Amino acid sequence: MFAVIRTGGKQYKVANGDVIAVEKLSGNAGDKVEIADVLMAGQKIGNPLLSGAKVMAEIVRQFRDEKVVIFKKRRRHNYRRKKGHRQYLTEIKITEIKA
Repeated sequence: MFAVIRTGGKQYKVANGDVIAVEKLSGNAGDKVEIADVLMAGQKIGNPLLSGAKVMAEIVRQFRDEKVVIFKKRRRHNYRRKKGHRQYLTEIKITEIKA
């Protein structure tokens, strides 16, 4: 059975045992997390959310993603700007899908 969940403004298709990286969730490694924004579970489709559906997950680790380099340049104007950004992420393992 699979489910489509929404967290951090993005949607993920998950199944039992999947390990995914999502935008930072509060908690430490080993904590249990309950995601209530379930858009679809199995053959049931929500409008827009399924009422009573939950996805249980466990936090595996908190980490930061690879650096993204933002570089702006205007040719022949001696204008260069370089910035970097590292997004905070949480790796979670899906333990149970309750439809």
